[in-house]
Amino acid sequence: MQMRWDRLFEDLDGQIESDVLREREAEVADRTRRERAQIDIQSRLLASVGAPPVTVRLANRTLTGVVRDVGPDWVLLETEGQRALLVVTAAVGSLVGVVRGAVQPSAVARRFGLGAALRAISRDRSVVELVAAATALVGTIDVVGSDHLEIAEHAPDLPRRARNVQAVHVVPFAAVETVRQVRP
Repeated sequence: MQMRWDRLFEDLDGQIESDVLREREAEVADRTRRERAQIDIQSRLLASVGAPPVTVRLANRTLTGVVRDVGPDWVLLETEGQRALLVVTAAVGSLVGVVRGAVQPSAVARRFGLGAALRAISRDRSVVELVAAATALVGTIDVVGSDHLEIAEHAPDLPRRARNVQAVHVVPFAAVETVRQVRP
């Protein structure tokens, strides 16, 4: 009779331990899901800075390059045979090869958005190729507003002078896909 009671208590102890273990595993899984839900694309891309190349799929083309810098809504890729290429993350369809981890951006990095990056390019006065809505525009960025830019279209081998400007385009940030320097 004593043996039967011992086995019964052992069986109950085993069930309790099993229940506790399942609860703990469920809690860990839930915490992991909550933590992952806090990670944004900027944090994922920051973990990939300097890592092996990533493939970026846009609506009409695919780019491959090493992530060099990241802002809250853009990524700077160094592509083979080209200068650095600024890619707007809203234009990205998917990314392949991004590191699994995440790096929290600094307070400054979180504020260095697309407008700030475009203003830096504009101050440089370099000739750029801007792809917006699958259309390439070559010229100089003249003005950067809060949600748009103006690009003076001109031949890449000519300076930005009134006589060389073919058109001035106002482009909403939402339409911008990529920006790259054409010449230094």
